[in-house]
Amino acid sequence: MKQAQKTGRDLRPAVRVAAVVLCAFALAGCSTVKGWFGGKKKDDGKPNEPAELTDFTASVKVDKIWSANAGKGEDRIGVRQGPVVADGRVYAAAIKGGVHAYDLQTGKQVWEYIPKRKDKDKKDKDIRLSGGPGAGDGLVVIGGLDGEVIALDAATGAEKWTAKVTNEVIAAPAIGLGMVFVRSNDGRVTAFDAASGERRWFWTHEVPMLSLRGNGSPTLGPGFVFVGNDDGTLSALAASDGRPTWDQPVAQPEGRSELDRMADVDGTPVLDGTVLYASSFKKQTVAIDAPSGRPIWVSEHGGAGRVGVASDRLIVSDPSGTVYGLDRSSGSALWSQPSLARRNLTGAAVQGDYAVVGDFDGYIHWMKLDTGEFAARERVGGKSLRAAPVVADGVLIVQNVKGELTAFKLQ
Repeated sequence: MKQAQKTGRDLRPAVRVAAVVLCAFALAGCSTVKGWFGGKKKDDGKPNEPAELTDFTASVKVDKIWSANAGKGEDRIGVRQGPVVADGRVYAAAIKGGVHAYDLQTGKQVWEYIPKRKDKDKKDKDIRLSGGPGAGDGLVVIGGLDGEVIALDAATGAEKWTAKVTNEVIAAPAIGLGMVFVRSNDGRVTAFDAASGERRWFWTHEVPMLSLRGNGSPTLGPGFVFVGNDDGTLSALAASDGRPTWDQPVAQPEGRSELDRMADVDGTPVLDGTVLYASSFKKQTVAIDAPSGRPIWVSEHGGAGRVGVASDRLIVSDPSGTVYGLDRSSGSALWSQPSLARRNLTGAAVQGDYAVVGDFDGYIHWMKLDTGEFAARERVGGKSLRAAPVVADGVLIVQNVKGELTAFKLQ
């Protein structure tokens, strides 16, 4: 069921079943559970254990330039909360701790925003911030686990407006085209006027009975909003009114059970020029002509996380923990790096001449873009990394599940 409406009553939120819970109860010893949430460090020959990290000679020096704490992080909530960079600032939030703005190069805090609301008894109530933040056009926008949407002034952190959606927000809002686009966990995208917070339209895509915990943010293009869906499809909406313009499968939800059919597109689609790249939990990655929706190629390698984009190749990490370098023109695999098996990898990023992923044990891995060989490794805080690293102006920033931020530069 898909619809775009400017007015009318909201649809009843879809019921979302956590994949990991069903897997844990339905399948004894399900390897996917450990693959998603980590396990023992050592690989003692048991097939379900995370691969043990092996020593190598680093070929690039990585400098830690600053660290900060955004508050109490997501821990096991599974929202993959990460920072965003805009206009030389890093904006980050935590489940409890508010929203913070930092200087990208120094890590100096510029401002913080601590949300407070009155409950029915007029007592202060904490707002659990989970989706984002997103930043752009002078705004920083954050979502909450109870459907809150809060827009802040990017320069000062002052609250500009608030709104509400029908379900928890665990993806960063997208800002542009005079609007704020919020993806909620019931498969709905809601567009708000960026200046006033007035709702302009909403569109809903049916959520499967079983899906991964996590959503990708909407991606904006000229006149379009692109959305990766939990059923393995990619949708294009007209930004002005939410009207669907095309819908294409990234992967087919095939299999005998709901678990087998999971095909989530949970990484934010990446638009480069007129080509849109997206990847699925079904281990497929696609390149699509964004204006028309015409498929350009399909690769049999991929995962639910965000795709890293370099000048001539893409970087994807699959559910088993293998990292691939794919040719941008054809989707063919140029190399694979299987040594991070079952380490619950994040989506990929590109920093200079290196592909970067994080893992369940707080390690960040740099690999050479041309060969996939390990080039450097650092550990941050010993806590899980779930959000993909963010790179801006040569600086790589990661946020772990405790809300700790760390920034790195390559020498």
